[in-house]
Amino acid sequence: FNEAVQAETKDFSEQELIEAEFYDENLEGADFHQANLQGAVFNGATLHQANWRGVNFSNGIAYLTDFTGVDLTNAVLTEAMMLRSKFDNAQVEGADFTDAVVDNLEAKKLCERASGVNPTTGVSTRESLGCR
Repeated sequence: FNEAVQAETKDFSEQELIEAEFYDENLEGADFHQANLQGAVFNGATLHQANWRGVNFSNGIAYLTDFTGVDLTNAVLTEAMMLRSKFDNAQVEGADFTDAVVDNLEAKKLCERASGVNPTTGVSTRESLGCR
């Protein structure tokens, strides 16, 4: 198992991936930082420890997707549909979830560690998640 080759095939950083579709894919450790994922679809994908720093996932769909340990720092997730997706230990500082649809239990868990303000939209992470 060659670490370098695997890393290369999972480097989506800074790419234009508008409306790209990822079905049942193992994207563990994939690098999407600063990628444009507007309207992209992640269905049943595994994104453990992936780098989503600064991605634009507005209007995206992530159904049954595992965001465990994903770095969502400064990500724009506005109006994204993320039902039945897990966010265990995801880093959400500065992420903007405005009008995103996340399961209530996951939103509560995200609120426990939500902080910061998104540098692109100027929106507070806690406000965007509706944290109390």
